[in-house]
Amino acid sequence: MISPETLRRYPYFGTLSPAQLEAIADVAEEISFEKGATIFEESHPANKLYLLVNGSIDFFYKSEEEFYPKSRKEFSVGEVNPGEPFGLGALLDPYIFNATARAAQSSQVLELDAVALRTLFEKDQDLALRLVIQTAKALMARLSAVRVQLAAAWA
Repeated sequence: MISPETLRRYPYFGTLSPAQLEAIADVAEEISFEKGATIFEESHPANKLYLLVNGSIDFFYKSEEEFYPKSRKEFSVGEVNPGEPFGLGALLDPYIFNATARAAQSSQVLELDAVALRTLFEKDQDLALRLVIQTAKALMARLSAVRVQLAAAWA
């Protein structure tokens, strides 16, 4: 559990009421990752939602040809900056991570139990709506960044 005031500092939680912040604080904790630590892996169940407090997190996608498993490659596809949420697949069905997240440097994150959070959504639809809107905004920003990377790669 963390303090609701900790959550209030971040725009992702900025539209929530004090009661909603308190409910989320009950399912969150602050944890640290050393540089190089894998936080989650692509295609694994998304049981946690994260928000970067400080440090840096990089995203990677894997590419593997079906008939040539030795051709497997990993591509950097983005990064997370302090104050940004990640692991957003934890809030969207089918609840699977769509990238691998690795600490680019020692990092502190808020880790939210996504299963408990989704249970809160069932009880408080206003909370669900507010966080889904914030999640959509974060995903659109991330998509825009990936498009810029793709354009640069093709240039």
